[in-house]
Amino acid sequence: MDTTTFGKLYLIPTTLGENEPLEVLPLSVKQAIENINYYIVENEKTARRFIKKISSKKSQGDLILESLNKFTEPEMIPTFLQPCLEGHDVGVISEAGCPGIADPGADVVSIAHEKNIRVVPLVGPSSILLALMASGFNGQNFAFNGYLPIDNSERRSAIKRLEKLSKDADQSQVFIETPYRNDKLLAELIKTVHPFTKICVACDITLPTEFIATKTAKQWTTENIDLHKRPTIFIIQA
Repeated sequence: MDTTTFGKLYLIPTTLGENEPLEVLPLSVKQAIENINYYIVENEKTARRFIKKISSKKSQGDLILESLNKFTEPEMIPTFLQPCLEGHDVGVISEAGCPGIADPGADVVSIAHEKNIRVVPLVGPSSILLALMASGFNGQNFAFNGYLPIDNSERRSAIKRLEKLSKDADQSQVFIETPYRNDKLLAELIKTVHPFTKICVACDITLPTEFIATKTAKQWTTENIDLHKRPTIFIIQA
């Protein structure tokens, strides 16, 4: 098969909140959206709203969207790339930020490489990297750990393990939580880690309500911040 005739798979970043797309996204994102009609998206409703916001004149009726999320049957994913094999470019759009990072888009990217489809990542905001940039922690050695366990004892054990790893390897430990459990996680961190272990809390990144602060666990005990339902990145450095 002549792979030179394949379309490309574009990884299209979105905003991290309800700000204007071109405040945080380069013109290349707008140009890609104006040229692509086939999309693989995490949520069709929000993807259509984003596309309309960044390119108001684009015909919604011309769009063909496939949903890729936790409900997608694995055997369906390769079929989403059929337009690429037929010469059409396809865009991947996640709910927020960069596709493929803490996002199911990674599955379709892996298959694209297997099929010799060129993958093109576009520049855009990653809450993980922006938080790390602003934390003052080690940016040369870090790990993103996704979500911590929900069970209280398992979560405490995970926090202690990450704190030890951070100390032993001088490694920044990055993780997230479901927004409505943010306050509980911060309280758990403050209680569990050593008083002088540093904790960075970065929420509403790139939004007008953005809050980013790095303090020791002991210093956080005197702070009163409401993180409820606000997208937040947590980082610890022992």
